[in-house]
Amino acid sequence: MGTEESKKRPLVFAYYVTGHGFGHATRVVEVARNLILAGHDVHVVTGAPDFVFTSEIQSPLLFLRKVCYCGAVQADALTVDRLASLEKYSETAVVPRASILATEVEWLKSIKADFVVSDVVPVACRAAADAGIPSVCITNFSWDFIYAEYVMAAGNHHRSIVWQIAEDYSHCEFLIRLPGYCPMPAFRDIIDVPLVVRRLHRSRKEVRKELGIGEDVKVVILNFGGQPAGWKLKEEYLPTGWLCLVCGASESQQLPPNFIKLAKNAYTPDIMAASDCMLGKIGYGTVSEALAYKLPFVFVRRDYFNEEPFLRNMLEYYQGGVEMIRRDLLTGHWRPYLERAMTLNPCYEGGTNGGEVAARILQDTAYGKNYTLDKLSGPRRLRDAIVLGYQLQRVPGRDLCIPDWYANAENELGLRTGSPTAVTAENNSLTDSYPQDFEILHGDILGLSDTLSFLKSLAGLDALIDSPTKTGKHSIRERKAAAGLFNWEEDIFVARAPGRLDVMGGIADYSGSLVLQMPIREACHVAVQKIHPSKQRLWKHALARQQAKGQGPTPVLQIVSYGSELSNRGPTFDMDLSDFLEGDEPITYEKSRQYFARDPSQRWAAYVAGTVLVLMKELGIRFENSISLLVSSAVPEGKGVSSSASVEVASMSAIAAAHGLNISPRELALLCQKVENHVVGAPCGVMDQMTSACGEANKLLAMVCQPAEVLGLVDIPGHIRVWGIDSGIRHSVGGADYGSVRIGAFMGREIVKSIASKLLSQSLSTNGNHPDESEEDGVELLEAEASLDYLCNLSPHRYEAMYAKMLPESILGESFAEKYTDHRDPVTTIDKARNYGVRAAARHPIYENFRVKAFKALLTSATSDDQLNALGELLYQCHYSYSDCGLGSDGTNRLVQLVQEMQHSKASKSGEGTLYGAKITGGGSGGTVCVIGRNSLKSSEQILEIQRRYKAATGYLPILFEGSSPGAGKFGYLRIRRRNPPKQN
Repeated sequence: MGTEESKKRPLVFAYYVTGHGFGHATRVVEVARNLILAGHDVHVVTGAPDFVFTSEIQSPLLFLRKVCYCGAVQADALTVDRLASLEKYSETAVVPRASILATEVEWLKSIKADFVVSDVVPVACRAAADAGIPSVCITNFSWDFIYAEYVMAAGNHHRSIVWQIAEDYSHCEFLIRLPGYCPMPAFRDIIDVPLVVRRLHRSRKEVRKELGIGEDVKVVILNFGGQPAGWKLKEEYLPTGWLCLVCGASESQQLPPNFIKLAKNAYTPDIMAASDCMLGKIGYGTVSEALAYKLPFVFVRRDYFNEEPFLRNMLEYYQGGVEMIRRDLLTGHWRPYLERAMTLNPCYEGGTNGGEVAARILQDTAYGKNYTLDKLSGPRRLRDAIVLGYQLQRVPGRDLCIPDWYANAENELGLRTGSPTAVTAENNSLTDSYPQDFEILHGDILGLSDTLSFLKSLAGLDALIDSPTKTGKHSIRERKAAAGLFNWEEDIFVARAPGRLDVMGGIADYSGSLVLQMPIREACHVAVQKIHPSKQRLWKHALARQQAKGQGPTPVLQIVSYGSELSNRGPTFDMDLSDFLEGDEPITYEKSRQYFARDPSQRWAAYVAGTVLVLMKELGIRFENSISLLVSSAVPEGKGVSSSASVEVASMSAIAAAHGLNISPRELALLCQKVENHVVGAPCGVMDQMTSACGEANKLLAMVCQPAEVLGLVDIPGHIRVWGIDSGIRHSVGGADYGSVRIGAFMGREIVKSIASKLLSQSLSTNGNHPDESEEDGVELLEAEASLDYLCNLSPHRYEAMYAKMLPESILGESFAEKYTDHRDPVTTIDKARNYGVRAAARHPIYENFRVKAFKALLTSATSDDQLNALGELLYQCHYSYSDCGLGSDGTNRLVQLVQEMQHSKASKSGEGTLYGAKITGGGSGGTVCVIGRNSLKSSEQILEIQRRYKAATGYLPILFEGSSPGAGKFGYLRIRRRNPPKQN
């Protein structure tokens, strides 16, 4: 490291390593090796086996201390158990935190540590600060980012974990950031270094000679950590002339003759360099070394492994990756993927000496060099990458240098900026009012610019074959997969379904409330083609699967979903339609849930393919032909604006049109609810699907959810305007909070019925068979309440008079089951070990139904400030009722508070008020806030000011939802055909 530093005294480094696979340990090896070469002592605190370090470093300056710091708990090789990870972290790092800190401070002092390095153990930074020792983190991700999404799945539990981790990280001097990085706003200062890659010990020729493998043999290295020990590997998995080198196989595992078991301590970089491609799971170690040694990487996604999208983007940017579907991995359909990998030409030319660079930075910092001078703060350095939950958004403009692969990811994600002007400008550029590439044989685009844009995108798919770099805003893999979907000489059917903004009603829909919903401008488009199996162009893996069955062409469903990178899900899905059959009958909904649960990275397909199964089961439809389907949704996921309903409604509408099925919008919405309830397994009400199917532009759909009676459309008066503002916190109808509140409401209904039955029995026994007229009226009320079908049929005054004080605040699931047997909700299940809030969950729909009725009546009243104030007050009341149920969130509360501050500001009071109320929407626990105000320029300016203030407070620029569009029923469908179809191979 130079002569000047050699004159200074040797240093003592304490190097903490997260217990999260070998990836962290392998990169620590390279940094530690360079520190030791410079003459410094390195004490590594790790749970990894000794050989990971000693195989590369043989030095008395290396000291290994066995301590395993929790990372992520894996349910299997490809699935992270989010809740178990949080529980484990809580048990091992939160509960004993005080003793851990005391132990680490004492140990650091005992070894006379000069400097602490963390990859990327949070408590190490705090322990260093307590010991008065500087610290630095080296990583490509941080645990606050990883756990943030896990916390959303855990409901209210463990939320403090993320903030504690971020606070721990804030004690370090700076972050040494590795390529393939995630957003890490907890760090104040950042220094980027090249890839940290272990060096090679032996040549490709030497390794192959030792293993007895000739140069003419194709070799794939199977690298899934220690997980493959339980997998059954078969000889036919590999193409003829291939060998597979298996990492992590158990000693007792029997392998076929074309699979070779590697020793536990085999040096992976040498093996990789001697191989022709790798089959494994994505992690920093595998990706960095595959790029460094230009090894094609066939990868299988891991579920809830939140650093993966960033590493995957980098891998694919340098043309080094092929994604394999999980079921093809487990069933042995490897050949098409391995053959595809051999056509790749990985082109990474960046530095691979990150270990040397990082070691020099650590040494120089420990000797007193200041690397943080004039550096932008962490939040400034990452101002365009803000994490709230697990949502990545972009904001316009960048004044920092980010690598090409990261900028490429921006285009692939196709992310909204949150500024409506950006969308408007794009729409205004669409001067053509008619799609020139297609002849419209049925239907009308209704002047919708997004539909015209979708048709242009559809027409451009064939151009990808000639110019594969022109992929538009969608990823290369998505566009390539879509390019082969359709036969351009035959008809294609297109449907469109919008998302919805919950103006009033929200979670009261499942209790039978009146709801008022507005279809938003953002919508999902689905293109479907029905095609004979012999004419369908199958993807290579699907073709290989079908050939393996030896049955000839059979009906296959192939789906491409644009925007997959945003949610870390597979961009394609395919299945034999016979998978939905047992004999001649459709499979049960329970079996369909199990079918889609096999591969969570493709679980999204349940929303689309589930429409096929529901049509089979509910309408008796049999699909004799294959189906090719393209999904393109502009409805952002996780924002509480019904992205799932728009996908379901658009998919079923397009499939119905392609097969000549005449389904009314109302019936279609009810069928789509079955998709979500029974195939997806999310306990949603019906208002989302009804709005997407039956709504009309610039009107509120009024519906009584008993189960789905559309009362009509309510005009939004011209002086009133409605906005949606996204909080940036991911919302999920399948989340634990929504489900528990729903269960609490149904419990409340059963308890009310039980109380009413007892009161009725007492009344009849007291008065005999001859009650007077007033008593008879009371008996009739009690009879109705004893057989209450929907909570919303109970009026607020009867609730307060008879039941409010008798409902428990909460009840244990087991206690409820013992006393009332069942809550009689067909789409949720009571956890007997869990406590459920009852009083607030039951009270909300009773009062919400009253609020919605009042809101609807006020919309038709005389125009006045009193009208607007009353409408706004109803929104506020709804918002705080959500919070009483436990469905609030910091982000949505902040937005509502900002609206209140704007409403009550001196500027608003001195002139005409503009904003009047706001509420959380949909299922709650995040998502979008609905705002009501005067339709004026000033109100728009105030909304933009709220957007600005929210970003200043949180770093997240909210998406604004403005405008409306027609529902799927009003749009109908398009039947289109290419005017000049390109020749297809």
